[in-house]
Amino acid sequence: MTSEPTHHSLNYVELTVTDLAAAKAFYADAFGWRFVDYGPEYAGIVSATDEGQEVGGLLLALQARPNGGPFVLLYSADLDTTASGIVSAGGTIVQEAYAFPGGRRLHFSDPSGNELGVWASQ
Repeated sequence: MTSEPTHHSLNYVELTVTDLAAAKAFYADAFGWRFVDYGPEYAGIVSATDEGQEVGGLLLALQARPNGGPFVLLYSADLDTTASGIVSAGGTIVQEAYAFPGGRRLHFSDPSGNELGVWASQ
């Protein structure tokens, strides 16, 4: 069962990637993400809650988006294990884990150079 989006809530995050196959492999290996393919230039990101809803997408482009703008953060129950998974899947930790009010957080880049963060409450 899919639910209606909540009015004025964040609904979808789209990442621009330079190699769709590499991006899908990275996010599947690092985070267990699943995808819906819409052709050679786009893949939808399926919700981790197994509702079947899409929560974002990967858009193939000649160039990655420049850094800046909104910053995407993912949550992890185990930040150290997630960091290891990012590196083993081909990503790069660009800012090691650091403490902040509410937990710890790190920043990483994917194979296309997109910078995202991951935080944990511990």
